[in-house]
Amino acid sequence: MDWSRVRAAPRLVWIGLGLFAVVAVAAVRFGASAQVDAPPPPLPSVTAAHPLAQTVPRWDEFTGRLVAMQRVEVRPRVSGAVDKIHFGDGQIVKAGDLLFTIDPRPYQIAVDSARADVARMQAQTAMLSKDVVRGESLVGGGAITRRDLDQRRGGSDSARAQLMGAEAALRNAELNLEWTQVRAPIAGRVSDRRIDVGNLVQAGATLLTTIVALDPIYFEFDMSESDFLHYARNGAGHQKAGQTPAFVRLADETDWTRKGVIDFLDNALNIHSGTIRARALLSNKDFFLTPGAFGRVRVNGGDIAALLIPDASVSSDQTSKVVMVVTPDHKVAAKPVTLGPLHKGLRVVLSGLDRDDLVITAGLANPMVRPGAVVAPVDGVIAPLAN
Repeated sequence: MDWSRVRAAPRLVWIGLGLFAVVAVAAVRFGASAQVDAPPPPLPSVTAAHPLAQTVPRWDEFTGRLVAMQRVEVRPRVSGAVDKIHFGDGQIVKAGDLLFTIDPRPYQIAVDSARADVARMQAQTAMLSKDVVRGESLVGGGAITRRDLDQRRGGSDSARAQLMGAEAALRNAELNLEWTQVRAPIAGRVSDRRIDVGNLVQAGATLLTTIVALDPIYFEFDMSESDFLHYARNGAGHQKAGQTPAFVRLADETDWTRKGVIDFLDNALNIHSGTIRARALLSNKDFFLTPGAFGRVRVNGGDIAALLIPDASVSSDQTSKVVMVVTPDHKVAAKPVTLGPLHKGLRVVLSGLDRDDLVITAGLANPMVRPGAVVAPVDGVIAPLAN
């Protein structure tokens, strides 16, 4: 055994441990130096631009519902048994279309009887007229007295009056016979039948069905007192019935493609709700618009000076809509705003924003971009979309 090597082993271990300690201390010092000298993370970049100042049309939007221009309850004008029904439930009908037939036989008998009365009175009138003519020729020769002639004339006049009454009774009987055919008084969509064949109906009392006119159709809505005053002050000469355009969209529509005109504004404000009733008239050639459906209408309230920003720049908090802006010291700030409609692809801001504000138009998705954070703004431009 080489005892010199055994005696040298502990010495080598201590030398290795010493080298390891030197390397460890150097690594710690290098790491600390590297941590102290590391550059800070870059600031989040955002694109910011001044809002676009333009004069835009003011569009006031209101909620309302479609209302039939005409609605008629179809009731019989004569009593009797329903003989036939000539329509299908929900059918589109024209004015004058036959809907119900009431048993006409009793009314045909009444017409025949009235015609017989007229014929009888015509014969009686003709005979009495001839007696008057003969009496006039006889009174000159003294065959009859003038009193007898006057009596003949009175009888003839009374017969003519009775003939007129008989003719009126005939016309009434013919009218009742005509009313056994219940026809549509207006064009539109008929509801379901409320009575079946064989049932007795009473004149003026029994409801047979209803009809609503569909073309054109009304859209009724309530306007607030402030909006009414705005229109009265700024558009009195423009807001005439039949001249003010209105655009309507239904609950599942996004575009204002249905154009009509304001044709009615009520004559008084409702003292309980502080609103006034208005109405727009719309064309409905395809009968798609149905009375009772809800929708929204917008009306041009004149031109206003407004600021325009991208709709993506608008966010919401718990109480209002806010827009993120960059302050002069490059910090993010939230400004509550009042918004208007879209105009050429940009959102109209009615209040809460200044034209000198730098609105963040891109970069809001970065979680580091929040109120109070320091950002690196990049100049951007807000431009409207082409028409």
